[in-house]
Amino acid sequence: MKVLVVGNGGREHAIAKKLLESTRIKQVFCVPGNGGTATTKGCQNLSLNIDDFQGIERFVMVNNIGLVIVGPELPLSLGIADYFQQRKMMIFGPTKAGAQIESSKSWAKELMLEAGIPTPKAAVFTDAEAAKAYVLEQGTPIVIKADGLASGKGVTVATTVKMAHSAINTIFRGEFGTDNIRVVVEEFLTGQEVSILALTDGITVEPLLPAQDHKAIGEGDKGANTGGMGAYAPAPIVTPELMERIQEEILEPTLAALQKRKIDYRGVLYAGLMITPEGEPKVLEFNCRFGDPETQAVLSLLETPLEDLVLACCQQRLGEYSIRWKSGASVCVVLASGGYPGSYQKGKAITGIEEAEAKGAEVFHAGTQLKLQQLVSDGGRVLGVTAAGETLEQAISKAYAAVDCIQFEGVYCRRDIGRRALGDKN
Repeated sequence: MKVLVVGNGGREHAIAKKLLESTRIKQVFCVPGNGGTATTKGCQNLSLNIDDFQGIERFVMVNNIGLVIVGPELPLSLGIADYFQQRKMMIFGPTKAGAQIESSKSWAKELMLEAGIPTPKAAVFTDAEAAKAYVLEQGTPIVIKADGLASGKGVTVATTVKMAHSAINTIFRGEFGTDNIRVVVEEFLTGQEVSILALTDGITVEPLLPAQDHKAIGEGDKGANTGGMGAYAPAPIVTPELMERIQEEILEPTLAALQKRKIDYRGVLYAGLMITPEGEPKVLEFNCRFGDPETQAVLSLLETPLEDLVLACCQQRLGEYSIRWKSGASVCVVLASGGYPGSYQKGKAITGIEEAEAKGAEVFHAGTQLKLQQLVSDGGRVLGVTAAGETLEQAISKAYAAVDCIQFEGVYCRRDIGRRALGDKN
């Protein structure tokens, strides 16, 4: 079987490599892919844009590709799943209607409130001054969110009124898009964030291993939000008892609410949760696709062939499967360009990947490009160095030993990925 993966990040490289572990997968094509997929045996990059649905369709038809897997949220929000389903082609990912669960935070919040899903109190505004007045009324800390897609950067945890008002101004200036601008002002919660990536065929919903992402650029979760600076799985804060609650109180009611709206949702339902100090799970956000970098950590431990699960979702057979996992833990440490998530330079030569992989890690490429046989940086998040171990401590140690092998000008990473689960206060 031949598979086409849409996207160019670390998530897509991890998906491609996982697929190629199976003897059933003959070849993986990536649109447009990156330097890692360009150099992975069995992978081939295509010079197509992720929103070129007709171009992707032609390639799929001419090359007899049996399955399309969509990595990023943008093509899903534009209706790529609808386009391929209308042409009776197998595609993994929700329709445009389902993708609203990520593309509109206000739509998702309304869905959660209707379904009685635990979530922070929030208000939605189309006027900046009204939003600012609400902040003054509620006080700080408070969370300011751009309503639409923002690549993980549209959220500000404001500790002062000035900071909140600045975030509101940024959103209404069109920083995250100029169409139908809305801002969600949300109650601030304390606790630990957890990512639950669940698979669904529209009938059944099955969670993967719980993971914990590290969104802030700085150690100790300080500084600006990023697309994610590292992740580990499984997150020990999610006990079997808590996972059962998440299944019954969040995942199943969300799927039921989508069904009630006549939305046939097949793909990944990603719940970004806050586990409060009292142990209560509350939904901060939903995403309509695999998380990045959680996917790199989670798929490293997956034993069931990925293509079996993806096809089961597409064909509404997910209930037939009991997902199998390897023992131990996995950690992904993101190597970023200096200056990220602000301005940064591209085109920096990367060395040391072979040495890193010799340490027992997998290096997933995110923002890389192959130029004249030289691997260079091509984004803010450049690489995801991922390692598994029988314990989380072993996985962390192995990941950072591999990280220390890799060099490029301005390289930056957090040195505390996963440390909180070992009892470190930061």
